[in-house]
This record gives sequence, C-alpha cells and structure tokens, in this order.
Amino acid sequence: MKIAILPGDGIGPEIVAQAVKVLDALGESFEIETAPVGGAAYELHGHPLPDSTLNLAKQADAVLFGAVGDWKYDSLERSLRPEQAILGLRKNLNLFANLRPAILYPELAGASTLKPEVVSGLDLLIIRELTGDIYFGQPRGVRTCPDGPFTGEREGFDTMRYAETEVRRIAHVAFQAAQKRNRRLTSVDKANVLETFQFWKEIVIDVHREYPDVTLDHMYVDNAAMQLIRAPKKFDVIVTGNMFGDILSDAAAMLTGSIGMLPSASLDANNKGLYEPSHGSAPDLAGKDLANPLATILSAAMMLRFSLNKAEQADRIETAVKQVLAQGLRTADIHESGTVKLGTQAMGDAVVKALK
Repeated sequence: MKIAILPGDGIGPEIVAQAVKVLDALGESFEIETAPVGGAAYELHGHPLPDSTLNLAKQADAVLFGAVGDWKYDSLERSLRPEQAILGLRKNLNLFANLRPAILYPELAGASTLKPEVVSGLDLLIIRELTGDIYFGQPRGVRTCPDGPFTGEREGFDTMRYAETEVRRIAHVAFQAAQKRNRRLTSVDKANVLETFQFWKEIVIDVHREYPDVTLDHMYVDNAAMQLIRAPKKFDVIVTGNMFGDILSDAAAMLTGSIGMLPSASLDANNKGLYEPSHGSAPDLAGKDLANPLATILSAAMMLRFSLNKAEQADRIETAVKQVLAQGLRTADIHESGTVKLGTQAMGDAVVKALK
C-alpha cells in the first residue's frame, strides 16, 4: 500500500518523522514516498501545492500530512500562501468528511483546563463538513461596496453556501458514526439567523428518517461552544459545517489536555483519506524538539483503520500510546508534576518501544 508523506512546515517534519518511525516499527511493507507541501513547496517550486505533490496524493492509498504555515509567508498573495495547500488537497481529493475524535486519556485528566469531574471520561467525535461553506463559497473577494450605508467604500466579502448533496452526504457519515457509538447525534447550526443553516437543518432532519435508532438534537453554534466547556460529556457525535467545525474542534482539543493530542481524518466517499494532527505548524517551536508527536502518531493509527484496512495495527499503535502515558512520559504541553518530560524524538522512541 502506498502512503504519501507530506511533512510541510514548522514542526511538521519533526512530528511526521516520529509517526513514520512508528509505522516502520509495525513491520508492514508500506511503500512510502515523501513530497514537499506548503511553504516548503513554495520555496522549491514557487507554489504551495505543486502538481508533483498533488499527483502523488492522488496516486497514494492514503496521505499522512504534517502542518503548513509560517509567518514569513503572510505577505504573499493568498493563492500562494502555505495554507492553500491543505485547502487544495481537500478539494482535489474530494475529502468532504473530517473526523476529529476528542478523547481524554485518564492519565491526562490533570492536564485539561477543566475540573476532572467535568471532563474525566470524555470521548466525543466531531464530524466537520470540509469542502463547502464560507471557506470555498463563491463569489468572494474585495470590491467597492455597491449598496447600503457604506456605498462606495472598499469591502471584503465571502459567500456561505451549501448544496443539498453536500449536506446529505455529511449527514449520512455522521448518523453512521453515531450508530457505531452511543447513537446520539447533535447537529450544530445557526439556523436562527442564517438561511444556509436553516437549509442544513431541514436536510439533516430528513436524513434522520433513515436512522431511527439514532437520537438527533439540534444546537446553535454559540450554545454548542458553551456546552463543550460546561458539560462536554453530554455529547457523543457532533456534525456541523466547515467554519463552525473548525472552531469547535479546536475548542474540544483543549478539553483533552492539549491540541497536541488530537488526531484527525479527512475522508472521501470511498474512505481514502488525508490524516493530520489538528494543531498547526507552530513555527516558534520548530527545530527545538519540543512538539508533541502523539496527535500525528494517532493520526497514523486512524489512517491504518479507515483507509488501509489494518485495524489490528491501528489498535497496536493506540495501545502503545496509552502505555506511554501510563508510564508517566509526557511532552512539555502535557507535562505536570510527577511525570517525566520528553522531547519530540524521545516520545516517538517511547511509543516504538511500547509497540514492540
């Protein structure tokens, strides 16, 4: 099976190297090919997603992605910024379903910013629609304001839009995921003020007829953000749009003790996917051996389970991560009194040791 490795920028190469090290320790015969992406690709090819990298991603059975972005590229025109690489990959590979599990390991209850009695035992799944919404909607841009109280001034504008097929397919993914868990689905919207999400809500309700064994409720996004902090264990599966999902999943990440613990999978209709940690490139940490590689290692486990049909090997990696945490080994972001602080490479080595 062919895996495309796209390390990217900042801490991306460091954390991806640890995940590859763990994959190698499984003893499987994967074909692994690496290509530049993001700012690294811009430096080499003048574009964050060159054709050679995109073609590799299309040919591979799965993609393991690090992170992209660096402040030094902020002055580039938008189409050339590193972040356009991940948007381009999602669009070109039709990766419409983003799965972000937020699990609080018992050993990290003290690392969460919430009280243990509020967050202990947390296990929720956020499913984010990934290729529509305001991030991709057209028209967009900067223009002269044509009407209203600021007519004649410059204005920026983006368009929030969803086609019925987009909403239906992500709803099916969410209901099916809920069937495999606790059969509870919360659809997060802003139907009280946005036509797009009134439309979203109506379609989700219609799809629910095919899944009578799943309990469905609806929640406005502002209330959902509050409830994630107030009573996060009340959620099982959350489904929402691209922008709301982007925000809520990062908020949920901090419930787990660190965003460095949150893996993710972005899947197409056939479960081919791109797997990446939910955190960013953290250029201020790059090269310092400080980054937490566990989210990337857990993303590799998700890759084995969802795209490569190797659930047993995925279980082995997840068990190894649990063993490392049980041994009291921590990176700086989850370190607390009484535990042992490790760097990026040492944490990767610890997972490999536990795996063997």
